[in-house]
Amino acid sequence: MSRKALIVVSIISLTFSLAFSDAKGEKILKQVSSTVSAPKDMKAKLTIVLIDRKGNKKYRKAEMYAKEDEKRIIRFTEPADQRGIAFLSLPGDIQYLYMPAFKKVRRIAPHIKNTKFAGTGFTYEDLSTSKYDRDYSADLIRENETHWVLELTPKPGVKKSYSKMIMHVRKDNYYPDKVEFYDKNGTLTKVLENLKISRQKEYWYAEVALMKDLKENHSTKMILEEVSFDSNLSDKLFTRRQLIRWR
Repeated sequence: MSRKALIVVSIISLTFSLAFSDAKGEKILKQVSSTVSAPKDMKAKLTIVLIDRKGNKKYRKAEMYAKEDEKRIIRFTEPADQRGIAFLSLPGDIQYLYMPAFKKVRRIAPHIKNTKFAGTGFTYEDLSTSKYDRDYSADLIRENETHWVLELTPKPGVKKSYSKMIMHVRKDNYYPDKVEFYDKNGTLTKVLENLKISRQKEYWYAEVALMKDLKENHSTKMILEEVSFDSNLSDKLFTRRQLIRWR
């Protein structure tokens, strides 16, 4: 075989390899989305631990409600100076924040969705409702006996704060146990580790998660307690009015 023919064959082989990798990555990501958003609804108590660069810790309590993959509400219950602060995420990338001190619900503008929620390591975008396979394209970049590793990039027309995410997906349950976040400059800025992944009935969920902010050397641990699924939560719970009425 001539050198020219060999080059052509190599290019064709590489093209097919990349296409196969893309197709497999998309298939895996679709299954990840199905696994993560499988419950009809979910409610849980949260213990949130804020850990600064010196290892000092602050503790907060909250409650979370989610319905399908479109609605989510998080409300702080402790400490007293944080009680009542609430975040609501709705379909169409609509988000609201309620601050009891001002007794006013404020819609979160798109340009500030990459800011942190109430001093945690999670941004408003991180806490928003999102189906991975709807918003991201996936490329399988490597795998081993236990994990697939996907590179996720926003689909055309989808606005995200991150240029890409590297997701480590367990092969036994299609649940991600690690996600790396890269900013618009391609710099790794945050790492999410699902330290404990649990199963209740047929549903998998992250019981203990740790978000590491590499720029500020700050971490946020989120622990889910009293978790229950398919409680037939009312749509009336996920409204601006409910944010104010909650006491």
